[in-house]
Formats: sequence, C-alpha cells, structure tokens
Amino acid sequence: MAPDATLAPVIASHRFGLSQVSLASVGPDPRAWVMNQLQRPTLLDLTGLPDSAAVAETTRQIRQMSEPTSEARRQLREGNQSALRRRWQHQIETPTPVYERWVMFWANHFTVSGTKATTAGMVWPFENEAVRPHATGRFAVLLRAATVHPGMLLYLDNAQSIGPDSRQGLRRGRGLNENLARELLELHTLGVHGGYTQADVRELARLLTGWTVGNAQRPGPGFVAALHDPGNKRVLGRDYREGPQALDEVLTDLARHPATAEHLADKLARHFVADDPPPALVRALVRRYRDSDGDLLQVADALFGHELAWAAHRPGKVRRPEELVLSAHRLLQLPMGQPDRTLAALTAMGQPLGRAPSPQGWPDRQDDWLGPDALLKRVEWAASVGRSAGNLADARRLADLAWGPALTSESRQQIARAESGAQALTLLLASPEFQRR
Repeated sequence: MAPDATLAPVIASHRFGLSQVSLASVGPDPRAWVMNQLQRPTLLDLTGLPDSAAVAETTRQIRQMSEPTSEARRQLREGNQSALRRRWQHQIETPTPVYERWVMFWANHFTVSGTKATTAGMVWPFENEAVRPHATGRFAVLLRAATVHPGMLLYLDNAQSIGPDSRQGLRRGRGLNENLARELLELHTLGVHGGYTQADVRELARLLTGWTVGNAQRPGPGFVAALHDPGNKRVLGRDYREGPQALDEVLTDLARHPATAEHLADKLARHFVADDPPPALVRALVRRYRDSDGDLLQVADALFGHELAWAAHRPGKVRRPEELVLSAHRLLQLPMGQPDRTLAALTAMGQPLGRAPSPQGWPDRQDDWLGPDALLKRVEWAASVGRSAGNLADARRLADLAWGPALTSESRQQIARAESGAQALTLLLASPEFQRR
C-alpha cells in the first residue's frame, strides 16, 4: 500500500528529515526521496577540524599542568565550537537531511558525552570518525568503530581498565572496570532484557582489557598486551581465547545475536515513527536486520519502505530541541552563527548538546521532553526566534509551502490572525505541526 499522497511529503520532510522549505522539493515519490539520501548522502566536510588525536594531545597537556593555561582551554573550546558550527551549518544546508537524522540517531545510540574532563573535546571527533563513516554499513563494523574509538574508551573508562592478573595488574595492584562491557551489552547490542548476566559483564570486561588510548610514546588507541587479562573468557556461553582477536569475535557475535536485532529494531522504530511503534513494523526490521547480517542500509530500506512508517500515528513524535533549532534554520534559510546563544537555548529546553546525562543518550519519548517547564522554554524559544527573524519570511506563506493541507485549520487561523510577522513566526514555531514530526 502506497502512503497517502497528501500526507507522505509532510512525513518525509518533517518526520524523517529536518523540514523542507517547500513540500515540492520532496518530489513525486517521497519514499525514493528518503532512500536516495541514504544511498548517496552529501558528506560533511571535515577539513581542518580537530581530530581525536589532536584533542587527546590537548587534553593530555591540560591534565599534566598543575594550573592549566587559558590558552590550552581556549584551544579545546574553539575546537569544539568549530566542529559544532561546521556540523550545524552542514545540516542546515544539506540536500540530504534524512541521512543527517540517521547519523544523529546512531551517534546518540553510541553516546559519548563531554561531561568528563577526558572527553570534553571528544564528542564531535567521535561522531565524525566512528559514526559517520559507518552509519549505512554493517552494524558489526559500526559497533567496532564506536567501541575502540578513544572517545568511547575514555568515556566508559576502558582506558583505565587493567586485567587483575595481567602483567601490569599484578604490578600496580589495579583492576577491572566493567563500564564499557556493561553498556556494550545493555545499551549498544542486546538491550537490558537481552538475557545476559553479571558474569557475562565481568567476562566481557576481562576480554576488553588491553584496549586503551595512546600516549606520548604510543599515539592512537590500540591493544596493549601487558594490560590484558590472561586466559579464556566465557561470554554468553561461548569461550574466547586471550588476545586482541577476541574483540572482533565477540563483537561479531553480539551484532548477530537475536536480542540485538530486537533491541535495534524497536529503538529505530520508536525514534523515527512513534513512541509506541507498531509491532508489525518492528518485526519487519528484525527480519531485515537478520536476513542482511546487520546491513544498516537494508534496515533503513525496511523502515522507510514500510507502510506503517508512513501512517499518521497521532499526535506524532515530539522533536528534540536540537531538531527544533535545525528545522527552524532550514525553514528560514538562516545561517548558524556562533554556537553560544544556540547552545544556551538548547540547554534551557533540556538538551545541553554534547553533554548527554548518561551513556543512554538523549531520551526518545514524549514524557521526557514535555514537562511544564520544558513547554514554557519551547514557547520562549519560539518567541525569541520570532522577534529576531520575523521579518525574514512570511510565516503564513511558509506554513502553506512547508505543510500544505496537513496544517490544521486551528494553526492556520492562529497564524493568519497574527498581529505582526514576529508573532506569526512565533505561532508557527510553537504550533503542534512544528513541535512534532
């Protein structure tokens, strides 16, 4: 069954993308418009941006200073801001916003947060190096890239994990850290109900020992045998021999586990379609994931090609604050300036970007974003944009171009009766059509 001809362009633009100025840009085949972006994305230009090695070196210098200089901190902060500004401007201008949404989903799935001193500058290098190159490949490859990236090794403390019976463990008297192993099972692969035990967590943590970040003498992340716990490790009923090869073996097995297919399918359907996704849609994603051995482009095809993904699902998913900001800039064709003011607005709306509160990343259900204070902050943000940009576009015409007949009569009347361009834009940005997707 083909999606409703009236509703499909709206869903393609606002649910799966980041809002088109005009629905006409979606073209006559919204499904093809969506999938073409994933097959041929416009890539983010990373030229000149700080990579993880540069960030790690700056962070190392700061940590070695008894009193870190303002210059070192400035360098780290400016690197963060330049990476974020480049990313945002790309997402505002890109002809492939669906691909950007796809990348944002996986970067949040494998959250690295800048809430620790060691990861303050690692959030964007992690997204650029671990997620973007692998977001439409096989999940096992993306999983490995995310797991051994220095951002993840530092954020989940594997860089400090030492096998208790390893050469360094026996010498230093330091031991195991289970954080990365636990989140690998609970968040990244099987899910909290995936059937693993605390014994599996500990054995996986032993297997992961030795995978650490570099230092001045040994640049880059890698495997250090002196930190690796000796002996076999038994994870989910399978034995893995000691050594670096066990990492690829266990990650491949985790990627192919039936619980991983279920966990990822449910999470994808919840993010892109509805808080309580249709079970038939989730089952279709599970089948495609397993039949394709975790080919994420095939999974995307199953998701965006399924009729249930194009149904109305009232009242629609609530947009996260960052999506609100990006969509507003795309609709208004408004360039992104210095990030400070936007970061402050996102923080006020409950999403301090780059500083997710836990390894679970940003939540994905309505109840997490629509508390009374959060609603007030969204309206205040809409009013602020209305005041500053109300003369840049005719909100009445923009609403017709971007939503067409899907704009409710109530929203249409409110915008039409606005006393000024600023008020009209405020009402559009605060409307249910814009706040939800």
